[in-house]
Amino acid sequence: MEIWPGKPYPLGATYDGSGTNFALFSSVAQSVELCLIDDNLNEQRIPLEEVDGFVWHAYIPSIRPGQRYGYRVHGPYDPENGHRCDPSKILLDPYAKAIDGQVENHPANFSYDFNDPTQRNEEDSLGHTMLSVVINPYFDWGHDRPPNHEYHESIIYEAHLKGMTMTHPDIPEEFRGTYMGMAHPAMVSYLQDLGITAVELMPIHQFVNDTSLIDKGLSNYWGYNTIGFFAPQNTYAAAGTRGEQVDEFKSLVKAYHEANIEVILDVVYNHTAEGNHMGPTLSFRGIDNVSYYRLVPDDKASYFDTTGTGNSLNMRSPHSLQMIMDSLRYWIVDMHVDGFRFDLASTLARELHEVDKLSSFFDIIQQDPVISQVKLIAEPWDIGENGYNVGEFPPLWTEWNGKYRDTIRDFWRGEPSTLSEFASRISGSSDLYEHSGRRPFASINFVTAHDGFTMRDLVSYNEKHNEANGENSMDGESHNRSWNSGFEGPTEDKNIRALRVRQIKNFLTTLLVSQGVPMISHGDEIGRTQAGNNNTYAQDNELSWINWDLDDEALEILDFARAIIHFRRAHPALRRRRFFQGSAYHGGTSERGDILWLRNDGQQMQDDDWGTWFARSVMLWLNGQGIAEPGKRGEKIIDDDILIAFNASEEDLTFTVPQAPFTEPWRNAFSTTATDIIEKSLMPGDAFVLPSRSVQIFVRSVTSQSTHEIASIATKISASLTENNEEQEPVSGDDVSQAADPTTDSEVTD
Repeated sequence: MEIWPGKPYPLGATYDGSGTNFALFSSVAQSVELCLIDDNLNEQRIPLEEVDGFVWHAYIPSIRPGQRYGYRVHGPYDPENGHRCDPSKILLDPYAKAIDGQVENHPANFSYDFNDPTQRNEEDSLGHTMLSVVINPYFDWGHDRPPNHEYHESIIYEAHLKGMTMTHPDIPEEFRGTYMGMAHPAMVSYLQDLGITAVELMPIHQFVNDTSLIDKGLSNYWGYNTIGFFAPQNTYAAAGTRGEQVDEFKSLVKAYHEANIEVILDVVYNHTAEGNHMGPTLSFRGIDNVSYYRLVPDDKASYFDTTGTGNSLNMRSPHSLQMIMDSLRYWIVDMHVDGFRFDLASTLARELHEVDKLSSFFDIIQQDPVISQVKLIAEPWDIGENGYNVGEFPPLWTEWNGKYRDTIRDFWRGEPSTLSEFASRISGSSDLYEHSGRRPFASINFVTAHDGFTMRDLVSYNEKHNEANGENSMDGESHNRSWNSGFEGPTEDKNIRALRVRQIKNFLTTLLVSQGVPMISHGDEIGRTQAGNNNTYAQDNELSWINWDLDDEALEILDFARAIIHFRRAHPALRRRRFFQGSAYHGGTSERGDILWLRNDGQQMQDDDWGTWFARSVMLWLNGQGIAEPGKRGEKIIDDDILIAFNASEEDLTFTVPQAPFTEPWRNAFSTTATDIIEKSLMPGDAFVLPSRSVQIFVRSVTSQSTHEIASIATKISASLTENNEEQEPVSGDDVSQAADPTTDSEVTD
């Protein structure tokens, strides 16, 4: 075999049409062997003689796409000093673009003896582990263009690729659970009709099935156990795993771009599948353990862990940082993805112990001309010290707003003293994001996600029911801020079922009228259930998969979800690029007159109204002219006025349409309860009854007025409300809320 020196860059296996360049970084290796593996597991070892800057490399003209390979790294095995080189283990290329096979729960994959961990195990792992694959990088993208939806226009749909497609009747069986199934016209058109602008795929980087789960007869369904940061998960491929998974994923992206839907990846750069010091030697550990992993300073045989998975990548190492940056750029440039959601992102910002907004990771992201231009979404917490960092990430980043999730859940389950924070959360969470110069769209708003109850289960269970996971239901979150609507689990009681459907609509409506970026968890739009399991990470079965056999309730929720999503997309006042200038807490107006907070009687909220512990209702008036922001072409955006009444009380409440110097009627646009309860249109001063635990939305056209009248509109509205208030008797807190009796403990606690 002819072997040329090759080049140290790019790292990985790079096919150029004639041959393949191989390059591997290791600062501790004494020698490195490239191992070419045929279909019968015959191995040809090729010593890499060229070393530049700790990169071992060679070019082999005869190697073509589909070739399987691995590395054997000879060097120190000295765990006490952090070194774990082991040439008996064939190692994955950290830059492998495709991976073939699976990791077996076999002793050969471990560098120690199971019976005596102090003794070495030098059994060869070939045949029991994954292998890297040379790919063909060429693909016909045609006229593919990224949709480039601006953040404030975005509606994100978090989806599990397999769970979305495994039972869909319109997808051929051979495509179910695969990239081709997700790219099937039936799935693309469904999401397009739903109205979302981006699909956020749960991990599709190559991951490993945990040995502990294999022993239980379970599997890693969610995929937060990455081993290959450049390789699409091979079990999601329909045609093969010798590079076919790469073309299939590209086809998926191309299909969604044609439908004007972005593709965002949930990525796990905080740890790898090799686990702690008792984990297998699959790749990074055997190549350069000290460079890739954070070790405990006083005990380098142990791993520093802020992820709960056994290890954390070493964010102080330039080589770890380079790998992450190279991976991100690869998925953007070669795979055409539109953004990333970073799992446990606080870990990425830890250089020593504290989460640091000035860390190298943030610096290099900010400076990169490619990565800085796509959507960057942080899960702003980990399990380490001071790991909860909602609102603390730097400009350029958006965040999963965990405080939004908690507040919205509490409000609709009837928790007292939540009204003021509820107002802050649905108006963009300026208290969290404005101080760092960010906009409302820094908040990724969500009520549910993959981790926790589905929206159906949120209104059906007080307690988690995770028995299927085999951990005695000790796993998963115990404080879910849920309410079972009066009965635990499935019921035939029509009133409870109707209440649950209404509560789902309340959650969806609140999410879609909130400032920020809404994120919907897959299946919530059809009332998907997981039977009360709030941690289905190991449930690769019907418990987690979407059931596409939709009953009348599911169809009712789906129709409502489509309608409220399209309502948001039609009204710029619901998706502003700037924070409101009116006060979110004190009911004040401003020069822009963009927002008013109103009591049930139509008067402006006062300080005492926000502090009333039993208040569970409020009206929100959004001034359509108060937007006054330039659109894409520079013109000023004008919208209808929007009036939203929220009633989270257990009683029906009477609301009064606020007085205003306008003659246009308020049209009934949306209701989470029966639409015939409230008249089709109302005039200022009219009263209406809003049923318990429901939302009502009205709109009023203001197209006849011009943008220069914004200030006078605000003044007129405020004057009308003040004048009307002086003519009435003072309204007590009890009269305002009409819910003086607090709900019982059983109704507001888990």
